[in-house]
Amino acid sequence: MTHDLQAMEAIKQLKYRYVRALDSADQVGLEACFTEDAHICFKGGVYTVEFTGRDKILEFLATSFHSKAAASHQVHHPVIDLLSDTEAQGQWSLQDVFHDLNARVIISGAAEYVDTYRKGADGAWRIAESGYTRLYEMTQPMPEQMVCTYNKLAETGRDLGL
Repeated sequence: MTHDLQAMEAIKQLKYRYVRALDSADQVGLEACFTEDAHICFKGGVYTVEFTGRDKILEFLATSFHSKAAASHQVHHPVIDLLSDTEAQGQWSLQDVFHDLNARVIISGAAEYVDTYRKGADGAWRIAESGYTRLYEMTQPMPEQMVCTYNKLAETGRDLGL
């Protein structure tokens, strides 16, 4: 049982590292979270985003979490099933908010993540598949009086020339 609890905790830490790296545009940290052949599929209110391959996923994330955005993702309520010594599945609840400072739009919502994890030869767990389906998504214009006084992504996110 101890081995199972250690694996589950390692997978939880992986998912927490992923959302922290996402919200701070930490490309090195994100790269360490995914297998080389990883697959993502995110289904939102008006979009479906799907990519296969770590490099394509990282490029998508770099252009999404850019210097004119501010974001916060929180995952909780994990349900992790160990399928073998090297494979696991997880379900997570997500609450997030994304501010597009250029378009002055706020997107907030909740979703259910379903992930597959794979343990590498180096002993580290990584995300092999990740996807979410929105429970709800709300979009609103940013009020004129709303001012961003600090934004981590302004420092760390890719400058898209917006």
